[in-house]
Amino acid sequence: MSTNRTLRGQAAVVGVANTPYAKRGTAEDSALSLILQAILAASDDAGIDPRDIDGFVSYANDQSEGAMVGSTLGVHEIRWSTMVWGGGGGGVAAAVNAAAAAVATGQAECVAVYRGITEADDGRGSYGKGHFPPLLSAHGILTPVQVCAMRTQRMIEVDGVPPSAMKALVMASYQHAQNNPEAMGYGKPLDSETYESSRWVAEPLHLFDCSRENDAAVAVLVVSAERARDLAQTPAYLLSGVQGAAAGWSESFENEENYTSAGFHPAMVSRLFDTAEVKAGDIDVVQVYENFSGPAVASLIDFGLCPAGPAAGEFMTLPNLLADGGKLPINTAGGNIAEGFVHGMGMVVEAVRQIRGTSPNQVKGADLSLLLGGPVAPFVSATLFGSQATL
Repeated sequence: MSTNRTLRGQAAVVGVANTPYAKRGTAEDSALSLILQAILAASDDAGIDPRDIDGFVSYANDQSEGAMVGSTLGVHEIRWSTMVWGGGGGGVAAAVNAAAAAVATGQAECVAVYRGITEADDGRGSYGKGHFPPLLSAHGILTPVQVCAMRTQRMIEVDGVPPSAMKALVMASYQHAQNNPEAMGYGKPLDSETYESSRWVAEPLHLFDCSRENDAAVAVLVVSAERARDLAQTPAYLLSGVQGAAAGWSESFENEENYTSAGFHPAMVSRLFDTAEVKAGDIDVVQVYENFSGPAVASLIDFGLCPAGPAAGEFMTLPNLLADGGKLPINTAGGNIAEGFVHGMGMVVEAVRQIRGTSPNQVKGADLSLLLGGPVAPFVSATLFGSQATL
């Protein structure tokens, strides 16, 4: 009887795809249609017959339920269909983890993880619906950017993290987007003066500190490690996955004790690294969910990837964050800020591309690719992908 209760090396992502990122409200197709297109493209990428997919996972109240997606695809059997609860993008890595758990335990053989959003189907700001109770709305707190702005201001004033740390993250995202023709920010380089002079959205967050909203869909396919070795693409193996919320966190009333954290508490961080048998300093590349730049910096601090306090400014510089020789390359396709926003699902694709060696900004010799989802959300998650060499 096996005593291994971890996901380390038991499952892999083998197919990835996204539909083109469209400006919010301009898609001619429904969210369901875009999801189907993304799953078909991911199947083609992996060399898998889409009718053989038998599991479906999404998150954050995606309206296209697995049973609907599966029946529309004409799959032979649906063996697994689940939704990860939790607001914001906190469920993005958790959805991949859930698919891996289904595969590792024999509940399914091939699981599609997907997210699709269109303004016509979901409205604007769909990812924040239901998470602004009267205690917040009575005081004029109605949008995610306001919550993240307050926490970022505290991080600046009390923790001493300088605004330059957020600026460097944004500038790195835009510089990476210039090598990614699929990115919304492609051909639109961002300079320091343009960033600094852009309007406030919610102080201290400028316009360019905020993620985009796009009409699009993204899908990835998860299978067992054994099966992955026989398919068309280089597998990205799951080494570890964590998700959840610490006591006193979860659904926010803005009274969390660790107010400037992204929500990745120490026990969660330790579980991710211990299960994967790596240390923070071993990570080669990070895709960090940046609904807004401040919480993304907080995520890096939570994981020990960036020092806290004033030292964060010394580490978070543009050269350190670039794929070309940086100490910690981040958001190498442009991220939510400069590539496109489908609730963070596009960052899964880029995390996998780094392991494959096919990123538009490839990190040389990338073996450990970390995905961080949903900072400051009621529920957060992370997944660490590894190459064959890490097993």
